[in-house]
Amino acid sequence: MIDSRRTGQHRVYCAGPLFNQAERDEMTAIADCLCDFGCEVYLPHRDGMEFRFIHAELIDRGWAAPQAAQFLHAAIFALDVYQLVEECDCMVWNLNGRTPDEGAVSEAAMAWTLGKPLVAFKEDVRTLIAGRDNPLLVGMVDFQTVETIAKIPGGLSRAIQNAESKPLSLEQISKPMQRAVGQGSLLWSAMQEASAQGNDSVLADIVSELFAPQEGSV
Repeated sequence: MIDSRRTGQHRVYCAGPLFNQAERDEMTAIADCLCDFGCEVYLPHRDGMEFRFIHAELIDRGWAAPQAAQFLHAAIFALDVYQLVEECDCMVWNLNGRTPDEGAVSEAAMAWTLGKPLVAFKEDVRTLIAGRDNPLLVGMVDFQTVETIAKIPGGLSRAIQNAESKPLSLEQISKPMQRAVGQGSLLWSAMQEASAQGNDSVLADIVSELFAPQEGSV
């Protein structure tokens, strides 16, 4: 379904800010660099769902904006957790921004807890703590960041080579995370079967079927 230039090598989850065109362009540049290196890539706004477009589709179909946002957020959460836990075996984390993107921080924490190789990219000089990044963030990457996009593949290769153990298996993670993975797996399968990438109408159909509250439910 996705144009990830499959090579049989590592599949990388790309996490970072996506709230304006410049941020999306930077994330795409990171993904393209990894693809050129021979990796497969999951880029959430391109290969998954972009909230603003699907949300608009759901509102056009008569859903109240708050209710549509609630079950669409549940779908996006499940899909991204599934990709991070099951489909991707390592992660690149874009730390650029006045403050790091909250969603990407959560995804990095999950990757680190799962034991997946993790690389942080940052060329932004803005920081909050005496010229240094928050230790609870950069501690997850051994206090080392990559400063140019071109150096990301090499940094990722080193992180993979230096991995001290295998990532946790599905059976070893928490029950709530297992449930999210199960929901995300169903969503991803439906998206692939429907060739839904980039088709907001089809994506809205799938999300409504799998995540919208049923008639009569509270």
